[in-house]
Amino acid sequence: MEMKLAENIRALRKERRLTQEQFAEVLGVTAGAVYKWESGMSIPELGLIVEMADFFDTTVDVLLGYKTKDNRLASVVRRLEGYCRMRDPEAMIEAEKALKKYPNSFELVYVAADVYLIFGVEGRDREKLFRVLELLEHARLLITQNNNPEISDLTLRGKEAMAYFLLGELDKSVELMKKHNVEGIFNDSIGAALAIFSERSEEAENYLSKALLQSTGTMISAVSGFAFVFCSRRDWASAEAILEWGITLLLGLKKGESAGFADKTHAVLLALLAHVKSAAGKADEANAYLQRSAEIARDFDAAPDYGAESIRYISFTSNTTVYDLLGATAAESVSNMLGYAGDAELGALWKEMTEHA
Repeated sequence: MEMKLAENIRALRKERRLTQEQFAEVLGVTAGAVYKWESGMSIPELGLIVEMADFFDTTVDVLLGYKTKDNRLASVVRRLEGYCRMRDPEAMIEAEKALKKYPNSFELVYVAADVYLIFGVEGRDREKLFRVLELLEHARLLITQNNNPEISDLTLRGKEAMAYFLLGELDKSVELMKKHNVEGIFNDSIGAALAIFSERSEEAENYLSKALLQSTGTMISAVSGFAFVFCSRRDWASAEAILEWGITLLLGLKKGESAGFADKTHAVLLALLAHVKSAAGKADEANAYLQRSAEIARDFDAAPDYGAESIRYISFTSNTTVYDLLGATAAESVSNMLGYAGDAELGALWKEMTEHA
């Protein structure tokens, strides 16, 4: 509850054009008492508050000027999230009050754990980090209530591992992530922790290689998706920029001069860039990009290499292949991508280029 009694007494007194001495005379108190009320140094007795409300022709509620918070669960959760964004320590006080009211709400317990994790990171406050672990343990018991698809037991385990890491328990943090490393979700964190803090570079390299392979696929999907988003808005400049950025990153992972899997993806991104140029009215540039895409696709399809050894920095190679869902060959993948883009003109030109190669 927030009260604005001091501000309201001062404002209403001035509205009546009364000095503090004149107002004190009305109430039968000293001018010093009025000064203390208006400065927030003291609070008048209840009887005087009622008398003031009557004098100012208002209600006690209005004079007090209090605002009650919306303490329904959803509102509390939103408020805590806002406190965290502003890094307001009030979040922890509010979280503890809410936990007393909603002790068995997964949503609240989860966000309260986040609150303590955020503030525990600063200075690695051990008390706050231990509170994180307590709340996460409780959240796991309540997880059947969870209806947020972006949160799972793995999310809780990841935050738990982070808390142990901040507490200086590196081995416990790493082992926890290894135990719950479904689909390699913690590969990057495990690899970084082993390399930076444990000097276990050989073991770290294995996890980091897998993480790099995974993140490359994620990056390509995100770049392609964003290109379609920008195209839907006819924002050709942004579509072009993100495709060029993606191509630069992709080529940075290509090992040697021989054709490898990066080339297959390169051909697809170039064709998508050709589509953007064509839509922007730059036909000559579009044709040049499509021609370059056809050359790269032709070289790859002549001797396709799906092995991970064609990608830089990847340390493991045996029985490891990379793939995408666009098509069996580079030529087919490009054709499909142009189809998804709805570019019949470039699709026909691509067919002509590849059939008469």
